[in-house]
Amino acid sequence: MPVAACGEDLVSLEALWRQAVTEAVPLLSTHGVGRELMMSSTGADETTFREHDLAQVRAVSFPIAYRMLGTVAEAEDLVQEVSLRVFRAIERGERIAALRGYVATVTTRLAINELASARRRREQYVGEWLPAPILNDGDDDPAERAELADSVSLALLVVLESLSAQERAAWLLRDVFGYAYREIATIIETSEDNVRQLASRARRHIEARRPRFETSLEQRRQLTDRFLAAAQNGDLAGLEALLANDVVLTGDGGGKVPALARSLHGRRCVARMLLRWRHVLDRLPSFALRPVEVNCGPGVVVLDDQRRLVSVWALEIAGGEIRAVSSIVNPDKLAHLGPLADFAALTSGHRRAASPGVGRQPTADR
Repeated sequence: MPVAACGEDLVSLEALWRQAVTEAVPLLSTHGVGRELMMSSTGADETTFREHDLAQVRAVSFPIAYRMLGTVAEAEDLVQEVSLRVFRAIERGERIAALRGYVATVTTRLAINELASARRRREQYVGEWLPAPILNDGDDDPAERAELADSVSLALLVVLESLSAQERAAWLLRDVFGYAYREIATIIETSEDNVRQLASRARRHIEARRPRFETSLEQRRQLTDRFLAAAQNGDLAGLEALLANDVVLTGDGGGKVPALARSLHGRRCVARMLLRWRHVLDRLPSFALRPVEVNCGPGVVVLDDQRRLVSVWALEIAGGEIRAVSSIVNPDKLAHLGPLADFAALTSGHRRAASPGVGRQPTADR
């Protein structure tokens, strides 16, 4: 892709950036964002962007923005804004010797500001709010996957929602991305002592509530396969045997499609609701349940007969049990994953055609 020179018209430059920042690059990795890159130079000519600089902006900005905001759409908007600000700074003749440090600073400050309005919107949110999921291909290095899972699981992102914006930024920059306290102080515009206090408070809160990944990758996959088999076969006892006694089921439809109004608690209640969902799906012409990795953890996608996405389920597994199931059906939080099923058409179709207790056996594939 050709890269425009800084002297070109700003409108065309902005168009180029908007195209560039939507191209595929690693979304979740913490590598390349840490403090050791704060002083990395963009090269001898610091006023000219090269191809790799476009990817570098996104590679630094998105992992921070997503963990700060919890949704892909908001993070993508923020990445675009960061990219344009960097480009405009170059246009004004500013010298950016440490591009990655500059991007991390702008991203964090914008995310802190955005969280205030995002939380006001979430106060008006219909039903339970869950982060937008990201699907992994499962081929990552196991050590890297474990590292990512510890900082990007849906359950942890929910916990981060309970922190203040500055606490969230301080913890992420220090414990996830490895910045020094003095660097974080500059980024969030406070004292180093205050950064230490912010990070310490956040750390205590997170450690008290964060999920534990005590089960091996192979055990999680086996448990996910057993979960799918029990759900497909309508095996209530089999489902209950896999669920923790205090398991929690949460659904997020955002008022756009039907979903649970509030979380359900308890093994039997959750198992029965999962089977009710399965029976609704069973009345559709065809559907598939496919095991996937959701935010580097175990999960399931529900697909219609045209392989369009209906829902994403994230499973929180610890101690050999499923401790939580999070179901995201809000189309606004799934659009980045590919073609979506028409939920209204699916549900209206099964009301017209289905008879109670009659349905098709779903398929499962990996």
